Amino acid sequence: MELLYLEYKNELFGTIICFLVLMILKYLGAKTIRKVGKLSDINEVRTRLIVKYSTAGLTAFGILALILIWGVDFKEIGLVFSSVFAVIGVALFAQWSILSNITAGIILFFSFPFKIGDRIKIMDKEIELPHEIYVIEDIRAFHIHLRRTNGELFTYPNNLMLQKAVGLATTYEKSIGNTSDL
Repeated sequence: MELLYLEYKNELFGTIICFLVLMILKYLGAKTIRKVGKLSDINEVRTRLIVKYSTAGLTAFGILALILIWGVDFKEIGLVFSSVFAVIGVALFAQWSILSNITAGIILFFSFPFKIGDRIKIMDKEIELPHEIYVIEDIRAFHIHLRRTNGELFTYPNNLMLQKAVGLATTYEKSIGNTSDL
């Protein structure tokens, strides 16, 4: 056992440091994300989802760091990564919509000016009723739950919330001078 320790002393020390740094980054990142969520009055479920995403990213970073610490040959790892990315690329090409919605969900967490309970107007000509007012009921990883004025639940993809113009209903109502149908 002592021989094993002496032979891999630097790698073991690097691994321990890597784990400590990752644990500290995970703690600080989660604390920061929760603080941003609390200050922005963001739903706790959304905050936990973003914490999970950051944890997954840090885990991937940690695996890469451990590979470098233990000195895996770059030619071999390059072959493995290129094979894995080729398979993932083909699989994800079919699922680009899901990835774009997840990415949009993360962006919306940090920069979406609206929150649950706000009344919004989506300027999208493809929607059935283009002047409809929606109430945000929930913001999920892939889509946003909107309630129409007639009570019908409507889901709208996160990536379209970034692509289409969205305004607060009170601002829209003041501009047209109509608040009677709400």
